Amino acid sequence: MDRLFRVEHGFVVERAGRLHEASGDMFGAYELGRPIAGGPADLKLLAPVRPSKIVCVGLYYKDHAAETGHALPAEPLIFIKPSSAVIGPGETIRLPPGVGRVDHEAELGVVIGRRAHRVPRARAWDYILGLICVNDVTARDLQKKESQFTRCKGFDTFAPIGPCIATGLNGEPRSIEGWVNGERRQASSTKQLIFAIDLLVEFVTFVMTLEPGDIIATGTPEGIGPLTAGDTVTVTIEGVGELSNPVKAEV
Repeated sequence: MDRLFRVEHGFVVERAGRLHEASGDMFGAYELGRPIAGGPADLKLLAPVRPSKIVCVGLYYKDHAAETGHALPAEPLIFIKPSSAVIGPGETIRLPPGVGRVDHEAELGVVIGRRAHRVPRARAWDYILGLICVNDVTARDLQKKESQFTRCKGFDTFAPIGPCIATGLNGEPRSIEGWVNGERRQASSTKQLIFAIDLLVEFVTFVMTLEPGDIIATGTPEGIGPLTAGDTVTVTIEGVGELSNPVKAEV
């Protein structure tokens, strides 16, 4: 398994616990160069990809559907989060003035590795580059007022992603947690997913073409909660990584 990190001069690869410089194409063939001293925490990391779109899924965990009092959906409920909302690890989530409550939503993201159009479920993993942590930050009071999610989900900085893309993984269950100021608020497992990842890829690509670097965010488990200025919010996914972002009020 490789973990791909984007930095200012390109990207680096962590393999077997050691960082290396890399050359080539993150979405194709690449070669490892000389080792790099230290770990990812010693580097200035950027958002691992700049997706043309993030396709999000609502009510995709059984425990979250129960938490919100909704019946399980018969098919995935999808919406789009704009690329302008994307920030990387360590970048600041800005709380817009006057929108009311803003929540964290820890999510597992699926990064597309090659152009995907009407991909059959049996071939879905051939089109997946890897997995990534996503925080689907949401203006909850706005969401309750509106039937569409574009505004409540689409503010600048409302899509932290990172810190890396973990490749070589599959759809096996993995733990997912959301933390605020060191307090665990969300704790679940992807075994709670209502629909499998490969089915989701088939469903989304029947509707729209996904480009390399696009992300499918697979929904959040129970435990969503509010963010306030001064918080630090962290998404942790087993085998993938840990994504942390500070929170600040926007003037």
